[in-house]
Amino acid sequence: MRLLGNIVWLIFGGLLLSLGWAIVGLVLCVTIIGIPLGIQAFKMAELTLTPFGKTVVYRGGVGSTLANIVWMVLVGVWMALGYVGAGLVNCLTIIGIPFGIQSFKMAKLALWPFGADIVSL
Repeated sequence: MRLLGNIVWLIFGGLLLSLGWAIVGLVLCVTIIGIPLGIQAFKMAELTLTPFGKTVVYRGGVGSTLANIVWMVLVGVWMALGYVGAGLVNCLTIIGIPFGIQSFKMAKLALWPFGADIVSL
């Protein structure tokens, strides 16, 4: 089921969205200050490419929490709201519910990415 979900996900926008995150990560990594942010964008690209069968695990400490607060204030809230909106739209149909759940997973990572690891189930 994971394979089928990931294939459908890729066809209907996951590949383009993941590519967009990868490009953002590359642009952010051009400067030394942007490297930590670029790494978080690469995490989003990884999860966005094939979200079925993966989960987000948090292992961060104080430094991650402080970085997450800055991230959340600057961009995290808006990105998370975008993913929540996409998830709600997906959940309007029964077929879209699994895709909505994946969008909610990405909203969680978009809101609080520092200290998070993406692991396969």
